[in-house]
Amino acid sequence: MELKTAYCSDKYQYTMGKSFYDLGMKDKRAVFNLFYRTAPDKNNWAVVSGVNEVLEMIQSMGNEPESFYEKFIPGEEYAEFRKYLAAMKFTGNVYAMKEGEIAFPLEPIITVEGPIIEAQVLETPMLCIMNHQMAVATKASRVTRATQKPVSEFGSRRAHGPWAATFGGKAAVIGGCANTSNTLTSTIFGMPCTGTMAHSFVTSFGCSIKGEKTAFDSYIRTHRGEALILLIDTYDTINCGIRNAIQAFKDAGIDDSYPAYGVRLDSGDLAYLSRRCREILDEAGLRKCKIFATNSLDEYLITDLERQEAAIDSYGVGDAIATSKHNPCFGNVYKLVQVDSEPVLKRSEDRAKLINPGFQITYRLIQDGQFKVDITCLRGDATSAIIEAGKDCPVRDEYDQTRYKTYKGGTYEWKTLQVQMIKDGERVYEDIPLMEKQAYYKSNLASLDPAESRIINPHYYKVDISDELYDLKMKLIHNLINEIKELNSAK
Repeated sequence: MELKTAYCSDKYQYTMGKSFYDLGMKDKRAVFNLFYRTAPDKNNWAVVSGVNEVLEMIQSMGNEPESFYEKFIPGEEYAEFRKYLAAMKFTGNVYAMKEGEIAFPLEPIITVEGPIIEAQVLETPMLCIMNHQMAVATKASRVTRATQKPVSEFGSRRAHGPWAATFGGKAAVIGGCANTSNTLTSTIFGMPCTGTMAHSFVTSFGCSIKGEKTAFDSYIRTHRGEALILLIDTYDTINCGIRNAIQAFKDAGIDDSYPAYGVRLDSGDLAYLSRRCREILDEAGLRKCKIFATNSLDEYLITDLERQEAAIDSYGVGDAIATSKHNPCFGNVYKLVQVDSEPVLKRSEDRAKLINPGFQITYRLIQDGQFKVDITCLRGDATSAIIEAGKDCPVRDEYDQTRYKTYKGGTYEWKTLQVQMIKDGERVYEDIPLMEKQAYYKSNLASLDPAESRIINPHYYKVDISDELYDLKMKLIHNLINEIKELNSAK
């Protein structure tokens, strides 16, 4: 059965839609922002992935007959609304950060502007896509930042289903992985996948040391001309695995003139075993033989292996990336911020859940190629005009007015983070190849201060809002507080 992602939704999106329809609100223009409040692992940034699948999902909406909707909103009372849904296409506008962008808390990653029912029903499928891919891309970023050596994504078997494995592989590559083992990711996104053998290949030649050597000989014979990586820990890494691999390479005439060959460690003390294997390989004259390591790795274990000077040339990481194991649930939310020309917000007793109202845009100020500050503004406000004119730009901390800095005119460049990708229902942004998205991420990463990209205890990058957005937010909050006071005083 084909998975129609536009309808991977919650019923309440449609029950609210019926109310909007029945009340004559279907033509009201709504602005929704998708953003997150807190980044994983006590960091303050995340990697954007999933936008292309969101655009595809939006454009696929509205291709189902009335009978399809009757399966989840049955009854005569929904008949007219089902007819409306069957004919509904998205006709609004979508602004989004590019895949590979570095996004900070509360910044709009995707802004949807359009008729309220069309925009409302996008919430669940959009969050489903973005929360999955951003969790994986951000985790991949953390893992790949733990080492200067290549990291391969090997997590398909632990991913939460085939869709998650396929698009998780894509997100992992955006987040810095050199490649993925997933064949469908490779097929869809036009990039090579990687992989050699499992323990079952070795044991299929008999549970013996001789069988291990036969397995290695057979693999080399059937894959000569390709990268040759032999898995050496099936029985005993040092006492037979590495020695059988060396003999198999030599018997086949594989030496340092061969383009790419190596061994893989998948268990045990990887620091010790890798160093010992390196010694044995070098003594045998196979100095260019690479050592590849797997075994439930994550950014913390890789950091420790690097600290111990393990003789590892590249890493394979599975479930830690594919499931974003330490933080499997990413926190993107989708909130209404404006109806027609009226800004709105959600206020909560939990300060962290207070949102920014209005139709917004984020500017990133750059000095000497380094990102300095992000400022989210109301579109067209005075701060936007100052930035776009390159004038002196004051930045005040929203929560501490004593923290203040002015970026002098002529000393900074700027870019907007949200790009229009759908205009009046038609896609206007052309997708780019996956490896170009990774290159974009890496250029963004290089533009952060190294202290802001540390794995442990990073320095927090400066993120703020314009004075105009702050004033609007406070006005709405104060109005609500006064109305609540009046309501309670009338009791």
